[in-house]
Amino acid sequence: MAVKFFGQYLLERGLVSREKLLEAIELQKTTNLKFGEMALEMGFLREAGIERVHQAQRAEDLRFGDVALRLGLMSEAQVEQVLTRQENSYLYIGKALLEVGALSEEQLEKHLEDFRQDQAPFVLDAVTVPTGVPGAQVWEVLADLTYKMLTRIASLPYKASPCRTIDRLEGNAVIAAMELHGSVSAKYLFSASEGVQKAIARTMWREDEVEEGPQEILDDSVMEYVNIVCGNAAGKAAQLGFKVQIAPPEVYHPGEEGISVPPGQIGLLFPIHVVNDERVEMALFVEP
Repeated sequence: MAVKFFGQYLLERGLVSREKLLEAIELQKTTNLKFGEMALEMGFLREAGIERVHQAQRAEDLRFGDVALRLGLMSEAQVEQVLTRQENSYLYIGKALLEVGALSEEQLEKHLEDFRQDQAPFVLDAVTVPTGVPGAQVWEVLADLTYKMLTRIASLPYKASPCRTIDRLEGNAVIAAMELHGSVSAKYLFSASEGVQKAIARTMWREDEVEEGPQEILDDSVMEYVNIVCGNAAGKAAQLGFKVQIAPPEVYHPGEEGISVPPGQIGLLFPIHVVNDERVEMALFVEP
Protein backbone atom coordinates (compact mmCIF):
# COMPACT_ATOMS: atom_id res chain seq x y z
CA MET A 1 0.00 0.00 0.00
CA ALA A 2 1.01 3.66 -0.49
CA VAL A 3 -0.44 7.16 -0.34
CA LYS A 4 -2.73 7.72 -3.32
CA PHE A 5 -5.38 10.07 -4.64
CA PHE A 6 -8.78 8.60 -5.42
CA GLY A 7 -8.37 8.88 -9.19
CA GLN A 8 -4.95 7.25 -9.06
CA TYR A 9 -6.38 4.45 -6.89
CA LEU A 10 -9.16 3.76 -9.40
CA LEU A 11 -6.81 3.86 -12.38
CA GLU A 12 -4.26 1.48 -10.87
CA ARG A 13 -7.00 -1.07 -10.15
CA GLY A 14 -8.46 -0.82 -13.62
CA LEU A 15 -11.74 0.57 -12.27
CA VAL A 16 -11.73 3.55 -14.65
CA SER A 17 -9.91 4.22 -17.91
CA ARG A 18 -7.20 6.87 -18.22
CA GLU A 19 -9.30 8.66 -20.83
CA LYS A 20 -12.33 8.92 -18.54
CA LEU A 21 -10.19 10.00 -15.58
CA LEU A 22 -8.60 12.78 -17.64
CA GLU A 23 -12.05 13.84 -18.83
CA ALA A 24 -13.26 14.02 -15.22
CA ILE A 25 -10.18 16.01 -14.15
CA GLU A 26 -10.74 18.49 -16.97
CA LEU A 27 -14.36 18.88 -15.87
CA GLN A 28 -13.11 19.61 -12.35
CA LYS A 29 -10.74 22.29 -13.62
CA THR A 30 -13.49 24.15 -15.45
CA THR A 31 -15.93 23.84 -12.53
CA ASN A 32 -13.83 24.37 -9.41
CA LEU A 33 -12.76 27.99 -9.73
CA LYS A 34 -10.26 29.49 -7.31
CA PHE A 35 -11.48 32.29 -5.05
CA GLY A 36 -10.02 35.00 -7.27
CA GLU A 37 -11.44 33.43 -10.43
CA MET A 38 -14.86 33.13 -8.82
CA ALA A 39 -14.75 36.73 -7.57
CA LEU A 40 -13.78 37.88 -11.07
CA GLU A 41 -16.65 35.92 -12.63
CA MET A 42 -19.09 37.39 -10.10
CA GLY A 43 -17.90 40.92 -10.86
CA PHE A 44 -16.40 41.59 -7.41
CA LEU A 45 -12.77 41.89 -8.53
CA ARG A 46 -10.74 42.82 -11.59
CA GLU A 47 -7.48 41.24 -12.74
CA ALA A 48 -5.44 44.03 -11.15
CA GLY A 49 -7.09 43.39 -7.79
CA ILE A 50 -6.39 39.66 -8.01
CA GLU A 51 -2.73 40.40 -8.67
CA ARG A 52 -2.59 42.74 -5.66
CA VAL A 53 -3.94 39.97 -3.44
CA HIS A 54 -1.46 37.42 -4.83
CA GLN A 55 1.44 39.78 -4.16
CA ALA A 56 0.23 40.42 -0.60
CA GLN A 57 -0.13 36.69 0.05
CA ARG A 58 3.58 36.23 -0.59
CA ALA A 59 4.36 38.29 2.49
CA GLU A 60 1.70 36.93 4.84
CA ASP A 61 -0.05 33.60 5.32
CA LEU A 62 -3.68 34.62 4.82
CA ARG A 63 -6.50 33.26 2.69
CA PHE A 64 -7.36 35.13 -0.51
CA GLY A 65 -10.66 36.46 0.84
CA ASP A 66 -9.06 37.72 4.06
CA VAL A 67 -6.43 39.63 2.10
CA ALA A 68 -8.98 41.08 -0.34
CA LEU A 69 -11.04 42.25 2.65
CA ARG A 70 -8.05 43.81 4.40
CA LEU A 71 -6.98 45.63 1.21
CA GLY A 72 -10.48 47.05 0.83
CA LEU A 73 -11.02 45.26 -2.49
CA MET A 74 -14.08 43.32 -1.31
CA SER A 75 -16.71 43.61 1.40
CA GLU A 76 -17.45 40.94 3.99
CA ALA A 77 -20.73 40.19 2.23
CA GLN A 78 -18.95 39.69 -1.10
CA VAL A 79 -16.36 37.37 0.46
CA GLU A 80 -19.15 35.29 1.99
CA GLN A 81 -20.99 35.13 -1.34
CA VAL A 82 -17.89 33.81 -3.10
CA LEU A 83 -17.19 31.24 -0.40
CA THR A 84 -20.79 30.04 -0.46
CA ARG A 85 -20.79 29.71 -4.24
CA GLN A 86 -17.48 27.84 -4.14
CA GLU A 87 -18.82 25.42 -1.54
CA ASN A 88 -22.10 24.84 -3.35
CA SER A 89 -20.54 24.32 -6.76
CA TYR A 90 -17.43 22.31 -5.79
CA LEU A 91 -17.09 19.16 -7.88
CA TYR A 92 -15.24 16.24 -6.27
CA ILE A 93 -13.46 13.76 -8.52
CA GLY A 94 -15.97 11.02 -7.69
CA LYS A 95 -18.89 13.20 -8.75
CA ALA A 96 -16.97 14.24 -11.87
CA LEU A 97 -16.49 10.57 -12.78
CA LEU A 98 -20.25 10.13 -12.44
CA GLU A 99 -20.83 13.12 -14.70
CA VAL A 100 -18.64 11.72 -17.48
CA GLY A 101 -20.21 8.26 -17.21
CA ALA A 102 -17.13 6.47 -15.84
CA LEU A 103 -18.92 5.08 -12.77
CA SER A 104 -22.41 4.40 -11.49
CA GLU A 105 -23.67 5.65 -8.11
CA GLU A 106 -23.35 2.14 -6.65
CA GLN A 107 -19.81 1.70 -7.98
CA LEU A 108 -18.73 5.09 -6.67
CA GLU A 109 -20.05 4.37 -3.18
CA LYS A 110 -18.27 1.00 -3.03
CA HIS A 111 -14.97 2.29 -4.44
CA LEU A 112 -14.96 5.26 -2.06
CA GLU A 113 -15.39 2.98 0.95
CA ASP A 114 -12.62 0.65 -0.28
CA PHE A 115 -10.39 3.66 -0.91
CA ARG A 116 -10.94 5.04 2.61
CA GLN A 117 -9.97 1.69 4.12
CA ASP A 118 -6.92 1.46 1.87
CA GLN A 119 -5.71 4.94 2.82
CA ALA A 120 -6.63 4.90 6.52
CA PRO A 121 -3.05 4.05 7.64
CA PHE A 122 -1.73 7.12 5.83
CA VAL A 123 -4.13 9.75 7.16
CA LEU A 124 -2.13 12.56 8.80
CA ASP A 125 -4.15 14.44 11.42
CA ALA A 126 -1.46 16.99 12.31
CA VAL A 127 2.14 17.88 11.52
CA THR A 128 4.46 16.51 14.19
CA VAL A 129 8.21 15.93 14.49
CA PRO A 130 9.94 13.18 16.45
CA THR A 131 10.23 13.67 20.21
CA GLY A 132 13.35 15.45 21.39
CA VAL A 133 14.07 17.50 18.26
CA PRO A 134 14.85 21.11 19.33
CA GLY A 135 12.55 23.79 17.91
CA ALA A 136 9.79 21.33 17.07
CA GLN A 137 7.11 24.05 17.02
CA VAL A 138 9.01 26.04 14.40
CA TRP A 139 9.61 23.04 12.17
CA GLU A 140 5.93 22.10 12.35
CA VAL A 141 5.04 25.63 11.23
CA LEU A 142 7.52 25.35 8.33
CA ALA A 143 6.01 22.06 7.18
CA ASP A 144 2.47 23.41 7.41
CA LEU A 145 3.38 26.47 5.33
CA THR A 146 5.19 24.34 2.77
CA TYR A 147 1.99 22.32 2.29
CA LYS A 148 -0.25 25.38 2.08
CA MET A 149 1.95 27.18 -0.43
CA LEU A 150 2.03 24.15 -2.72
CA THR A 151 -1.68 24.64 -3.26
CA ARG A 152 -1.67 28.43 -3.11
CA ILE A 153 1.37 29.10 -5.28
CA ALA A 154 1.69 25.98 -7.45
CA SER A 155 -2.00 24.93 -7.54
CA LEU A 156 -0.93 21.40 -6.60
CA PRO A 157 -3.24 19.25 -4.45
CA TYR A 158 -1.16 17.31 -1.92
CA LYS A 159 -1.20 14.62 0.73
CA ALA A 160 1.38 14.68 3.50
CA SER A 161 3.00 11.68 5.16
CA PRO A 162 4.37 11.63 8.73
CA CYS A 163 7.79 13.15 9.35
CA ARG A 164 10.68 10.73 9.74
CA THR A 165 14.43 11.00 10.37
CA ILE A 166 16.91 10.55 7.51
CA ASP A 167 20.64 10.43 6.91
CA ARG A 168 20.43 11.74 3.34
CA LEU A 169 17.97 13.67 1.19
CA GLU A 170 17.59 11.82 -2.10
CA GLY A 171 18.37 13.58 -5.36
CA ASN A 172 15.78 15.35 -7.48
CA ALA A 173 15.62 17.77 -10.40
CA VAL A 174 16.25 20.70 -8.06
CA ILE A 175 16.76 21.30 -4.36
CA ALA A 176 16.41 24.85 -3.02
CA ALA A 177 17.79 25.52 0.44
CA MET A 178 17.85 28.26 3.05
CA GLU A 179 19.83 28.60 6.28
CA LEU A 180 17.80 29.49 9.39
CA HIS A 181 19.57 30.87 12.49
CA GLY A 182 18.57 32.31 15.85
CA SER A 183 16.75 30.72 18.76
CA VAL A 184 16.83 27.52 16.69
CA SER A 185 18.98 26.71 13.69
CA ALA A 186 18.53 24.45 10.68
CA LYS A 187 18.86 24.20 6.94
CA TYR A 188 15.51 24.11 5.15
CA LEU A 189 15.50 22.13 1.88
CA PHE A 190 12.72 21.97 -0.70
CA SER A 191 13.20 19.14 -3.20
CA ALA A 192 11.15 19.23 -6.41
CA SER A 193 10.85 17.19 -9.58
CA GLU A 194 10.84 18.97 -12.94
CA GLY A 195 7.04 18.98 -13.14
CA VAL A 196 6.65 20.57 -9.70
CA GLN A 197 9.31 23.15 -10.53
CA LYS A 198 7.44 24.13 -13.71
CA ALA A 199 4.11 24.25 -11.88
CA ILE A 200 5.59 26.74 -9.41
CA ALA A 201 7.11 28.80 -12.23
CA ARG A 202 3.83 28.93 -14.18
CA THR A 203 1.92 30.33 -11.23
CA MET A 204 4.73 32.52 -9.90
CA TRP A 205 5.28 34.32 -13.19
CA ARG A 206 1.69 34.01 -14.52
CA GLU A 207 2.91 32.19 -17.63
CA ASP A 208 0.94 29.26 -19.09
CA GLU A 209 4.00 27.74 -20.72
CA VAL A 210 7.47 27.62 -19.22
CA GLU A 211 8.74 24.61 -21.16
CA GLU A 212 11.15 26.67 -23.23
CA GLY A 213 12.22 29.04 -20.48
CA PRO A 214 15.84 29.11 -19.27
CA GLN A 215 16.78 26.98 -16.26
CA GLU A 216 17.61 30.14 -14.33
CA ILE A 217 13.93 31.19 -14.43
CA LEU A 218 12.84 27.80 -13.08
CA ASP A 219 15.48 27.90 -10.36
CA ASP A 220 14.53 31.47 -9.40
CA SER A 221 10.91 30.35 -9.06
CA VAL A 222 11.75 27.60 -6.58
CA MET A 223 14.08 29.90 -4.62
CA GLU A 224 11.30 32.50 -4.43
CA TYR A 225 8.96 29.77 -3.20
CA VAL A 226 11.44 28.99 -0.40
CA ASN A 227 11.72 32.73 0.36
CA ILE A 228 7.95 32.98 0.75
CA VAL A 229 7.65 29.88 2.95
CA CYS A 230 10.57 30.68 5.24
CA GLY A 231 9.76 34.39 5.44
CA ASN A 232 6.23 33.61 6.59
CA ALA A 233 7.53 30.94 8.97
CA ALA A 234 9.95 33.40 10.58
CA GLY A 235 7.03 35.72 11.31
CA LYS A 236 4.94 32.93 12.82
CA ALA A 237 7.94 31.70 14.83
CA ALA A 238 8.25 35.17 16.39
CA GLN A 239 4.65 34.88 17.57
CA LEU A 240 5.65 31.63 19.30
CA GLY A 241 8.61 33.31 21.03
CA PHE A 242 11.37 32.13 18.66
CA LYS A 243 13.69 34.58 16.92
CA VAL A 244 14.59 33.17 13.49
CA GLN A 245 16.71 34.91 10.86
CA ILE A 246 16.82 33.70 7.25
CA ALA A 247 19.66 33.83 4.74
CA PRO A 248 19.42 34.13 0.94
CA PRO A 249 18.31 30.86 -0.68
CA GLU A 250 20.61 28.58 -2.66
CA VAL A 251 19.81 26.08 -5.38
CA TYR A 252 21.36 22.68 -6.12
CA HIS A 253 21.08 20.17 -8.92
CA PRO A 254 22.43 17.13 -7.08
CA GLY A 255 21.34 14.45 -9.54
CA GLU A 256 20.91 11.01 -8.05
CA GLU A 257 23.45 11.55 -5.28
CA GLY A 258 21.28 13.79 -3.14
CA ILE A 259 22.57 15.66 -0.09
CA SER A 260 23.83 13.98 3.08
CA VAL A 261 22.89 15.24 6.54
CA PRO A 262 26.01 16.83 8.09
CA PRO A 263 27.54 14.95 11.06
CA GLY A 264 25.95 15.87 14.37
CA GLN A 265 22.79 17.29 12.81
CA ILE A 266 19.30 15.77 12.77
CA GLY A 267 17.77 15.08 9.37
CA LEU A 268 13.98 15.36 9.14
CA LEU A 269 12.00 14.42 6.04
CA PHE A 270 8.43 15.52 5.36
CA PRO A 271 7.24 13.48 2.33
CA ILE A 272 4.62 15.21 0.18
CA HIS A 273 2.52 13.36 -2.38
CA VAL A 274 1.19 15.22 -5.41
CA VAL A 275 -0.56 14.16 -8.60
CA ASN A 276 0.93 12.89 -11.87
CA ASP A 277 3.71 10.91 -10.15
CA GLU A 278 5.70 14.07 -9.50
CA ARG A 279 8.02 14.05 -6.49
CA VAL A 280 8.34 16.80 -3.89
CA GLU A 281 9.78 16.67 -0.39
CA MET A 282 10.65 19.06 2.40
CA ALA A 283 13.61 18.35 4.63
CA LEU A 284 15.35 19.98 7.57
CA PHE A 285 18.90 19.50 8.77
CA VAL A 286 18.50 20.62 12.40
CA GLU A 287 21.37 21.71 14.61
CA PRO A 288 21.00 20.17 18.10
